[in-house]
Amino acid sequence: MGEFTITLPSGESWTPTYVESLNQETCIGCGRCYKVCPRGVLELIGLDEDGQPIALDPDDDDDEEYEKKVMTIAHRQLCIGCTACARICPKKCYTHAPAVV
Repeated sequence: MGEFTITLPSGESWTPTYVESLNQETCIGCGRCYKVCPRGVLELIGLDEDGQPIALDPDDDDDEEYEKKVMTIAHRQLCIGCTACARICPKKCYTHAPAVV
């Protein structure tokens, strides 16, 4: 079994790497990755004082139930392997891996 690789029109080979994990300990919840993801893979959530996830109300900017906001991988199956999220992340929170076929 090998890695999934694509041959580009230039003849160059490219191996897409798909989002595998996101380190919420280092995530600052800036939302840059969310804005650049073309497929809706990510979602911003809140964490309470125990580190448990809390859904955020997009209409409520003054939600006091959470300690901090962090990104989460909500729809991993939609990832196309572009790594835009990892390239824009100021804290280098993402881990990507190629698909094995």
